[in-house]
Amino acid sequence: MALRIAIVGMGGIGNVHARCYTNDPLSEIVAVCDIIKERADKAAAAYHCPAFYSVQEMLKSGIQIDAASMCTAGKENGGDHYLPTMELLGAGIPVLGEKPISNELPKAREMVALAKSKNLRYAINLNHRFTPAALLAREWVDHGRLGRLHIINMTMWINNPNETSPHFHIRALHPHSLDVMRYFGGDVKSVHAFFLQGQTLDGKPRVCWSNLQANLLFENGVVGHLTGSYDAGGAFGLERCEVTGSKGRFVIENACEELTFYSRANTQRESYIHLGGMRGFDETFPSRIHRWLEQNAAGAAPSEIDGSGEDALKCQTIIEAAIESWEKHTVVDLA
Repeated sequence: MALRIAIVGMGGIGNVHARCYTNDPLSEIVAVCDIIKERADKAAAAYHCPAFYSVQEMLKSGIQIDAASMCTAGKENGGDHYLPTMELLGAGIPVLGEKPISNELPKAREMVALAKSKNLRYAINLNHRFTPAALLAREWVDHGRLGRLHIINMTMWINNPNETSPHFHIRALHPHSLDVMRYFGGDVKSVHAFFLQGQTLDGKPRVCWSNLQANLLFENGVVGHLTGSYDAGGAFGLERCEVTGSKGRFVIENACEELTFYSRANTQRESYIHLGGMRGFDETFPSRIHRWLEQNAAGAAPSEIDGSGEDALKCQTIIEAAIESWEKHTVVDLA
């Protein structure tokens, strides 16, 4: 039986989720919700389901919901998730939220704590880890092919002129990059960061700190480095992840397009192009949402959820530590 899905927030990303659910045999959309009536009504017509204009209205309707996607926008693309997420979790509904989980750490902690107290599945759309390339690379790490891990280098850059506040770039973009780094390296112990305000293509100064370099010390001793920018990329790149160990290293290009293993012992090189048929970043959304559906359908324990709310909270904690590091010009240890 298909899972009955509700989607809250029917802007661009809400419709991305909706198309994924529509095309996945594990799900059917039973409700859409948006505080903007025209958006909700348009989505209801497109996905052949009732429209609601508040989460409380949707919950009071009596419609049966097995899981929900939380796709609202807000302050720095993260400040509006809190109340509707708390309402859904409070009603006992598993939630897949959009990143960032929240740019206010106390609210992020509350959402994670409520899901845990109610034993509910709570996940965030950290879709960059849900690629065949990342999954194979993680198998290599788990099975010791790289030996003891030494270094994780991550670069993520896009040409994004949008900005709403000084730290829009790191808070909106880098939950993804930090989640990939944690996926391979585990929890982070210390952070040291430098920021730079760049320029638009026409030479105007940016409002936000649109470029950054951050050094990370992982709890297992691995050292990592993140390079991020809203002033680069263009049509020729999105991200590059390199993980180096005592026996070899791998490189993932553009999230999913190419994975290469390099042996330390010899000149062996092993390359894969478009693993699993995934050819571009847009295909990571259905991959991630399918995994969310798969785990819900299988009755996975909340602690087993891939890309969980707790994972997202840890990424957001690193982000706030990086901001603190830059403002105080010091290394910040995570509690």
